[in-house]
Amino acid sequence: MSNKVKAFRLARAWSQEQLAEMAALSVRTVQRIENGDQPSLETLSALAAVFGVSVTELSGQAEAGEEALDQRITAAREKVDAESRFWRSLITAVIVCVLLYFLNRSTAPESLWSLWVAAIWGGLLLVRGLRLFVFAEPIARWRKQRLQRLLRK
Repeated sequence: MSNKVKAFRLARAWSQEQLAEMAALSVRTVQRIENGDQPSLETLSALAAVFGVSVTELSGQAEAGEEALDQRITAAREKVDAESRFWRSLITAVIVCVLLYFLNRSTAPESLWSLWVAAIWGGLLLVRGLRLFVFAEPIARWRKQRLQRLLRK
């Protein structure tokens, strides 16, 4: 592993400081890895991204489990991205609904149309949140089982 990181770095004529900056790591972390310390998955993923290679290629281990590791890292990134999008949507909905409420109260206080907007938007976000945080694993298992059944035919 340490030889791979050093070889990739030297092939690009980068200093340890340059690599550390591009991977958002400390220089000491790069030095430790090149001296044989085992990096965390997050560190390994950051280095692989900087070098433009897979985690498997960077680690130098061509075991079947390593391909699964690349897939787990990709899946984890996708999950974090989906969660980030959900939280941004929730914050946007709250801000917009509060502004609409004040607009509604100042222009037509006898009608509370803004509450309908908030209720519909909130319902949609609730469904999306349940799917993302509660039912994500069961949905993934069902999809996998369904795909396996279809491929057996």
